Amino acid sequence: MSEKETNHKLGLRIKEIRQSKGMTQKEFADSLGIVQGFLSGVERGKKNISDTLIIALCHTYGINSGWLKTGQGEQFRTSHPKAARSSDVPLFKKIPQDFPQFFVKEDICEYLSLPQGTEGSYAIFSAGDFMAPTICDGDLVIISTESEIENRDIVLVNNRWGEAILRRYRVVGADIFLSPDNRSYAPFKKDSKLKILGKVVDVWRRIKF
Repeated sequence: MSEKETNHKLGLRIKEIRQSKGMTQKEFADSLGIVQGFLSGVERGKKNISDTLIIALCHTYGINSGWLKTGQGEQFRTSHPKAARSSDVPLFKKIPQDFPQFFVKEDICEYLSLPQGTEGSYAIFSAGDFMAPTICDGDLVIISTESEIENRDIVLVNNRWGEAILRRYRVVGADIFLSPDNRSYAPFKKDSKLKILGKVVDVWRRIKF
């Protein structure tokens, strides 16, 4: 099948999803972080859709990515994530307070097949502007639990209130500080109550066209 035919069929399935939700093109485009004109092009098969946008669409509306890409299988995911392959990366709704020692399958939205997915990695959608402009609100962030953490890496850390937050790991003399890239917020010093949950190894962003 040619790229033109693939885009046409993918666009029709995306249009079917939008219409099943009773949404206008503008409402649907806004929910995905794209502009209406780009969505119109996608639905008509005139624009390519990125893997990041497919992930966002499937996550937002519970769509089976296999059906979206091929038209085969069920349109919507079941209530439980599909079984993972060893190369798949779990996408968490929210990082539990006792992660990684304890989490349940209900904490996982789905498993992502990413080009560079590796064992020991997981994904989250970032929230807030603490790491802007490096990482923005809504970016898909891939985190490795096995990569060595070095000065100025971005890490996911559990703060003293049990919240998982992204910060930059900075070594200053004998001390370690966790700093936001957004200078509107203050850095803080690492102490025994803080637990580092992994290192950011990739960021996927939804870009408005």
